Amino acid sequence: MNIEHVAINVGDPVALADWYVRHLGMRVVRQVDESPFTRFIADTAGRVVLEVFHQDAPVPDYASQHHFVFHVAFLSADVAADRARLLAAGATPVTEITRSAEGDVMTFVRDPWGIVIQLVRRGRPLLGPSA
Repeated sequence: MNIEHVAINVGDPVALADWYVRHLGMRVVRQVDESPFTRFIADTAGRVVLEVFHQDAPVPDYASQHHFVFHVAFLSADVAADRARLLAAGATPVTEITRSAEGDVMTFVRDPWGIVIQLVRRGRPLLGPSA
């Protein structure tokens, strides 16, 4: 089986989706323009879809969670430049840029709604040469 999407309950799915489209290169592939204002947003490769919505359920306090509890990771060719660009667009820093023993370069920032975004350039792709 393949994962179709990952769903995230947020306070303002329309604004969050717009920010992800504008600053992370995602695109809206389906939307609901009434409550729960669902947006399905896909990455540029068309491999991963996030569903963001505002359901009648508690919205987690993403801003208070440790960055290892939940984060969305984006591949980045230039982690430092992407980090600076996202910070200028309203993200806030979580960690500095680090390099792992395997050659991965990464950092964590929070989007304007507190959700953690990891930026990573892998030393070796997770899923083989084309990943």
